[in-house]
Amino acid sequence: MKSRLLFLGPPGAGKGTQAARLCNANGMSHLSTGDLLRSEVVAGTALGQEAEAVMNRGELVSDALVLAIVESQLKGLSSGGWLLDGFPRTVPQADALEPLLDELKQPIEAVVLLELDDAVLIERLLARGRDDDNEAVIRNRLEVYREKTSPLISFYRDKGLLVSVEANGSVEEITERITNVLS
Repeated sequence: MKSRLLFLGPPGAGKGTQAARLCNANGMSHLSTGDLLRSEVVAGTALGQEAEAVMNRGELVSDALVLAIVESQLKGLSSGGWLLDGFPRTVPQADALEPLLDELKQPIEAVVLLELDDAVLIERLLARGRDDDNEAVIRNRLEVYREKTSPLISFYRDKGLLVSVEANGSVEEITERITNVLS
């Protein structure tokens, strides 16, 4: 089974849930950019201190800093595969990630696109009951996703790495579909 993966998909498609299931079942490291940033901050590393200063100013952490944190995590892995979740989010980030993965001799083996209709996504996100999840906010997040992240779909399709998975159905059914396309 392919074991160096990237997950793409709109908010609410189930990326986090499926990433955790896949990684637990296959002994892979789940590299969620948000989690990595928080753990670097908590650990008080030099990268974490830099990220914390940026976040405390209410700014977005730079691509270079996120890439450095991803690099630090990948270099720290002893064995087994990994799944990147939340990075890259843009084509320039993907362009920056590629030489790093080549240098580490750990190229991406597959990019899994979790696809779901907007109506189902909105229903799913509203059901989570978060304060910031109202329909207007959700529609805006989907628009931002399409604008910023969807160009990655063509980017990875052109490289022959993209596999699409229908993300509707039970958690187990979706996990089975993902496992089948990666085998």
